[in-house]
Amino acid sequence: MKHERVNVLIVGAGPVGLALAIELGLRGIKVTLVEERSRAGAQPRAKTTNVRTMTHMRRWGIAEALRDAAPLPRDYPTDVVFATTLFGRQLALIPDAFAGAKRRDPRFPEPAQWVPQYTVEEVLRERLRTLASVRVLPATSFVGALQAEAGVEATLHDLTTGETHIIEADYVVGADGARSRVREVMGAKMEGDHAFAYNFNVILRIPEFERSPPELPAIMYWTVNPASPGVFSPLDSGGLWAFAILLPPGISDMADDEIISRVRTAIGRPVEVEIVTRDLWAAHRLIATRYRNVRMFLAGDACHLHPPFGGYGMNLGIADGVDLGWKLAAVIEGWGGNGLLDSYETERRPVHRRTIAEAVANYAVLSAHLVKADLDGDTAESRRARAEVGREIMTIKPREFHTLGVVLGSRYEKSPVIVDDGSAPPVEHHATFDPSAHPGCLAPHAWLADGTSLYDHFGLGYTLLLLGGDVGASAAIAAAAAEVHVPLKVLDLHTEHLRDLYGAPLVLVRPDQYVAWRGVTADAHALVDIIRGR
Repeated sequence: MKHERVNVLIVGAGPVGLALAIELGLRGIKVTLVEERSRAGAQPRAKTTNVRTMTHMRRWGIAEALRDAAPLPRDYPTDVVFATTLFGRQLALIPDAFAGAKRRDPRFPEPAQWVPQYTVEEVLRERLRTLASVRVLPATSFVGALQAEAGVEATLHDLTTGETHIIEADYVVGADGARSRVREVMGAKMEGDHAFAYNFNVILRIPEFERSPPELPAIMYWTVNPASPGVFSPLDSGGLWAFAILLPPGISDMADDEIISRVRTAIGRPVEVEIVTRDLWAAHRLIATRYRNVRMFLAGDACHLHPPFGGYGMNLGIADGVDLGWKLAAVIEGWGGNGLLDSYETERRPVHRRTIAEAVANYAVLSAHLVKADLDGDTAESRRARAEVGREIMTIKPREFHTLGVVLGSRYEKSPVIVDDGSAPPVEHHATFDPSAHPGCLAPHAWLADGTSLYDHFGLGYTLLLLGGDVGASAAIAAAAAEVHVPLKVLDLHTEHLRDLYGAPLVLVRPDQYVAWRGVTADAHALVDIIRGR
């Protein structure tokens, strides 16, 4: 039985665990990342890497690598089409889903990217290989753990050799999904609604689509008909597609011939179809009773589950990894206090609740719910029915695809490591995003005169934006941070535009790009102690 010591043991090498490992590895924290399952396979699971996650990809230096790796062309439209069948009557079109259009936007530095999760994981793993302090152990399961004051003693099982060994870690993070073993060891439970609907996600090879895809390129095609309602999504330009099917109540399986029949009906043509793989999944609305037990934490699906409508799942988990990553590093490096670790659940839980509510609302109206009689006909009644369904779609469904108010507008309220300035926070809206430097909000983005993003100039630690006012106040904050080894970069950008955008001459931005404080002057030592969790 081998014994070794690391700073952080991460259980689960999906996108969440990989993101957390990158955040820690960038700071030289010693990490072991274990994964018991093979991550290979044709099932894409998530397909939307949203603008916030793409911003993290930019921070990690791999945004362009991910776009290069994406199977569809860069200029592929990110529209959503609703039609009676894939080649049938069009009912509605929602443009620029998830803000994926490849154009420069003042609100964020990177547009969203339509790309299968397995490709995202490949790019993240490649980045991880460049970080010397991170080690990945495949085919290794987490058996259990014992906590002590100085750390956690975790037992691992090598599935290849059958050997068992012990890792002593300062902290353990469970990024091990819906059936989390770490959550079980922690004594946390999932609360909410279990399996309120079953669905099939079927991966198909349709050779004809390599030669003759639908005339209107889109990332999703919702088929609205009584015989085969569902959602098609292209995964590459070579005829690989996904088709999502909502199963009727009481049904939890479907034979291959029945699946193919439904696919052909939804396409509207008798094309050749091959089932590559299929995945039965249940829609849940669940959240963990706690995210932390002393030195053990949960992130991603291990602590929150919701229907995959709105493109939130993987992205929400990656944001967990980012938030927890810099905080763990701060404590391990010695400048962060336990209050930083307490703030992880305080900050993330309300965001999870808001996002879960959005996903559940989106799931309430699916293709089957939009069906009306004879939508494919040529009669006046059919035309009226199509127009009515189109209006219903454009009233209800944009909420699922225009989500910047949730993705960029969710903020950290009542956090113990953020200093409120007494101003009114921005009004939350699911789609509308008005950048605000109210403490707890994402730092407003801006393009600078040289063409770079303001975010490109933020440091790996805190960044103090000097936008005007008393230079002495900024010097005092910098000195107080230096005394206790808080990493802080002073960014002197005296522009009227940024001063108006941020609403204060001094703004303290966290490592995760959220505003920790803004003002004219401050008790520097007290401010630094608050933001570092002491």
